Amino acid sequence: MINDQTSRAASQLPDYLTDEQRAIVTAGFEHALITAVAGSGKTSTLAWRIRYLLEQGHDPQRILVLMFNRSARLDFERKLREVTRDSGLALPEIRTYHAMGLRLYKRFIREGYLPPFSDSILSEQEISYQAWQLTRRLAPEDLADEIRRNKKDFVETAVSFIDLVKTSLSPVDVVFEELGYSDKHRYLIDLFHSFEQWRKSQSRISYADMLYEPVMAIHQNPPLQRLIANKMDLVLVDEYQDTNEIQHLLLRYVAGERARVTVVGDPDQTIYEFRGARPEFILSRFSAEFDSPLEQTLSYSFRYGHRVALLADHLICHNTGRKDVLCHAHSSTPATSITLHEQDNDADVILGLLRDEPGETLAQTAILFRVWSQSVPIELKLLARQIPYRIDAGKGALFSREVQAITGLLQVVSGQLQQVPETDRLALARQLLRFPHVGLKEPELDNLARFLANFDRDWGARLLAMDFDALAPMAARKLRKLGEILETLDGYHGPVAGLIRLYAEHTELYEGIRSLALTHESADERIDTIAGFRQYLASLDVDAAGALSHLKALRQQASQDRQDGVLLSTIHRTKGLEWPRVIIPGLLEKYLPYRPRQSDDLRALVESERRLLYVAITRTRNELHLITRPAGDRPHLEGDQGQSRFVSELCFPLSDALGRWLDERRSPEDASLTLDEQLTPVSLRYAAREQVTLSGGNTMPANGGPLWARPRLKHVIFGAGSVTSEDESSFEVRFDNGDQLNFSKKSAHLYFSPIN
Repeated sequence: MINDQTSRAASQLPDYLTDEQRAIVTAGFEHALITAVAGSGKTSTLAWRIRYLLEQGHDPQRILVLMFNRSARLDFERKLREVTRDSGLALPEIRTYHAMGLRLYKRFIREGYLPPFSDSILSEQEISYQAWQLTRRLAPEDLADEIRRNKKDFVETAVSFIDLVKTSLSPVDVVFEELGYSDKHRYLIDLFHSFEQWRKSQSRISYADMLYEPVMAIHQNPPLQRLIANKMDLVLVDEYQDTNEIQHLLLRYVAGERARVTVVGDPDQTIYEFRGARPEFILSRFSAEFDSPLEQTLSYSFRYGHRVALLADHLICHNTGRKDVLCHAHSSTPATSITLHEQDNDADVILGLLRDEPGETLAQTAILFRVWSQSVPIELKLLARQIPYRIDAGKGALFSREVQAITGLLQVVSGQLQQVPETDRLALARQLLRFPHVGLKEPELDNLARFLANFDRDWGARLLAMDFDALAPMAARKLRKLGEILETLDGYHGPVAGLIRLYAEHTELYEGIRSLALTHESADERIDTIAGFRQYLASLDVDAAGALSHLKALRQQASQDRQDGVLLSTIHRTKGLEWPRVIIPGLLEKYLPYRPRQSDDLRALVESERRLLYVAITRTRNELHLITRPAGDRPHLEGDQGQSRFVSELCFPLSDALGRWLDERRSPEDASLTLDEQLTPVSLRYAAREQVTLSGGNTMPANGGPLWARPRLKHVIFGAGSVTSEDESSFEVRFDNGDQLNFSKKSAHLYFSPIN
């Protein structure tokens, strides 16, 4: 009877399903691990799998489908209803991880394993308020002024730290060390414990606690493990590459020995490590802990064409921590064009692509950045050319504290203080005394700001007239430098970009930012925002007064609420989304991969960054634009480190040539192709799957990118060696003779040559 049902269900599958999809839908009732490439139609495949199982007689009440968020749950519910329409089948419940956790939490309360909690779940505002109170109480005194000035940053850090601890089974001090915070932020460990004491005293839980509390209770109480296990026949989990320790553990406990578990995901799209996700769960842990599951793939993409698939495959195959699965454009997928722009200025390329485009095309375009600071010169040029755009609230360039501080500086040195009301002068003075911070305690800083606000000119002279002997040495030195540069720049009529450079150098602005930043990444973001603003102003070739007039007009335009136009966002925020046209600027060593630190695990960091670019590339449907610098070792703009090592890994000419030929092939009888480009194993595997015999150059392309991206180098004096680590400005080589030395990236080309 079951065989008849199986045969009948298989025969009713739609014709559009691929052989891979059919194999997954009709697989036996066993553990399964499905690797699904970007755009592979996994939602539809999983929906048909559930219909197939229900038609075989499986009880829907013993099937559990887990999704990672509410929008994914709603999307899957819609697809499942569509697939089972007119079938008369009862459907299983689809839950998010947190909804399942909350249900277990309430059950454990009834069983007496957990204390009751208030029905009022902690809001983000309540959590942030407690984090703020605890930060003020527990942080060291030397951070007090910085905390008052940058409340938002410190609160976000504390809230994020609390949540990250609750994605792991590790002790809080271990999590702190793994995140790489500096010692001055060690107070976060006490903050976590204090927050938990407060929360429990109030009988409150947060969104994160819906998973953390019941899973920890299960982990610590064997009777609870027996209570919840073996109640399901099948558990299906989507987006498993985003799994963290707590979620993985909950899955194990719920499945028990009875349930057959199917997980679906793509290790090449693991980009949320900062939230506790780790690719090892889908790469090895699941197979090790669920009895050698059936491994299946969804390797055809219905989103993008051959050229994008080849780019993505060439790139990601450089990662060692992955499944050996290539994404392949399905024959039904329209062609996707790809363009590599090797230009000195990202913003100019983007303006050329967007200029004169109709509103509909702009709304279908996404510009994806590695970090927000990259968007600054681009956003300002879009404003200047009146090209509509959308950006996340609070991320607009003109409203960043760095740009506002520079705008205030320009008002002071251009003689416009006379036009500024005294109350606004007070805010401007406070801003200037914190850019960089002059080292005064907050009451002293406020008194000095009020003193300066009384005057509408000569702030530099006022500062230099102070009694520096009455101040602490560091504050005296910083205030003297500030006074000197304000006097020097008073009435400055040169280009405004030069003015900002002089100010930053004399006040040691960047060193001041780094000394007070929460993390290296936040310091880099602030400094790069200033650099991007300078870059934009340099393109105008105006003085301070001209810049202020221009910025005023831009600010009025930026304050308009736009719901249309091109989207500006980061790669991390766009996973799971897609657009007809995608533009990815900043393919530089500075951003992709993001500058490593000496303490980083270099290989792990580069593999993570490679996954991030892979995700960005596969967001497009019709058109992909990648922007980098011209090839070569010479930096083209201040702060650049040249073309990203990933550019050569994309094998762009080969991917474009082979992909274009496959797009334009007139018939399957066109079964052989000779290319001028050097061939790669990826291109040969891809062509073979298309039943094409590929011939061309016999040698593999050399490992491109900067010298320090090569695994082996030869020094003119020390001989051969291996690159072991790198940071923003240097790299370390362990030579075969045993020496381990550090070298500057700027002069690497003078002494090193690659070993192929």
